[in-house]
Amino acid sequence: MAITKALAIIAGVGPGTGAAVAKRFAQEYNVVLLARSTSSLDPVVQEIQSLGGNAFGIPTDISDAKSVDEAFKQIAAKYPGTAVSAAVFNASAGLIKKPFLELSAEEWNSTWTVNGTGAFLFSQAVLPLLVASKHLAHPPTLIFTGATAGIKAFPNSATFAAGNFAKRALSQSLAKEFGPQGIHVSYAVIDGVIDIPKTKAWLNDVPDAKISPDAIANAYWHIHTQPRTAFTWEIDIRPYVEKW
Repeated sequence: MAITKALAIIAGVGPGTGAAVAKRFAQEYNVVLLARSTSSLDPVVQEIQSLGGNAFGIPTDISDAKSVDEAFKQIAAKYPGTAVSAAVFNASAGLIKKPFLELSAEEWNSTWTVNGTGAFLFSQAVLPLLVASKHLAHPPTLIFTGATAGIKAFPNSATFAAGNFAKRALSQSLAKEFGPQGIHVSYAVIDGVIDIPKTKAWLNDVPDAKISPDAIANAYWHIHTQPRTAFTWEIDIRPYVEKW
């Protein structure tokens, strides 16, 4: 009887980190990809399948409870009884950089609902699946993609920083609650500009000044394969020229 591959579930997939993480984990697992639109999902699904992997994309609003619930129902229907070995919360609403008194309630909610509520909803949906998968080769893992703003706010970053502070606090609480159960929860501080299509014109006067999405993906894979005798909760990832 063929052994069914375990699953990795990745929320927040598009060109850049999400796609790189999906492709790395697809080397070992079937991957489920969540993003708002099929335009973000389809190219990544097609690339993984062209490389011989298995990927399933589900358009999902990660900040909406009903959408997340429906996505996980689809996962259960597509892969009944399949263990979940890894989950990555890579979703982000992006940076709104404005003076605090100019922020609208809508702008506050647009970032908070993804970074705060979305991380909560995803964690609640995936953690029971991870807890049920402790028989696998690597400890079940939940990784959050964070930002420097999650540990130090800067002027005009109120909504972005608040959402990332919440995400970091959530991940730390979950690491302390679920670590003793053998679940590896980790938070990655991405400190620098990621080399994605929209940043191609940035920081080109110094070689390797931007963070490679593939390097982030490899770091996430390393975290996932750490034994339970040596868990890493927080990791900093930055290019060599970044000031910190």
